[in-house]
Amino acid sequence: MGDAAINSWLDVQTEVLRRLHNRVWKPGELLPAETDLAIEFGCARSTVNRALQAIAEEGLLERKRRGGTRVVVHPQRKATFTIPVIRLQIEQLQRDYGYRLISRRVQRPPLKLRECMKVPAGQNLLHIKALHTADQMPFVLEDRWINTQVVPEIATVDLKSNSANEWLVENVPFSGGDYSLSASMASDTEAAALSCEPGASLFTVERRTHTEYLSVITAVRLLYIPGYKMRIDL
Repeated sequence: MGDAAINSWLDVQTEVLRRLHNRVWKPGELLPAETDLAIEFGCARSTVNRALQAIAEEGLLERKRRGGTRVVVHPQRKATFTIPVIRLQIEQLQRDYGYRLISRRVQRPPLKLRECMKVPAGQNLLHIKALHTADQMPFVLEDRWINTQVVPEIATVDLKSNSANEWLVENVPFSGGDYSLSASMASDTEAAALSCEPGASLFTVERRTHTEYLSVITAVRLLYIPGYKMRIDL
């Protein structure tokens, strides 16, 4: 990378990725020691360590204590999901967005949901059902549970004019969660809301987010109209 010293771990990361992509270091090959790379790049060993760790987290390097860092033979890239704001999803399709709050209740969740939300027996949660529309036609049905002990501010939010989806994305930070993508058959109630036939196949997203202390913030089930396709960038 020339004679100039590298002071940023991002610069080290860029150079290491360049060498990986150009097969300077081939799959299965052991990289030089961090101390040697630090001397070559003219930076601290900790800078090299941080850069290599970041690349390892992307699945391109394998690092073992006392075993060095090796190029992965069959790299497996991690897919990163973002939580979309449904309004923006619809507007990006150049369609007019609409929203209707169907119900808002504070109630005890069923056992399966209680276990999913990791809350004790007897604790109430906020249960929200809402319909998002595109050009005045159903687009996605939102069935959401929110732990009000984790997000007490939600109690004062006007969810008739502002969707829980958009408010949570904009106001409540999360540190992790999980996604489940599947197909489900529309119940009579779901079919009526989405203007489709009962038993129709619906693209279904089930998502849960939590704080850094693993307290679950919300669990949501999104039912999209028949024919919906999700696009994911890798």
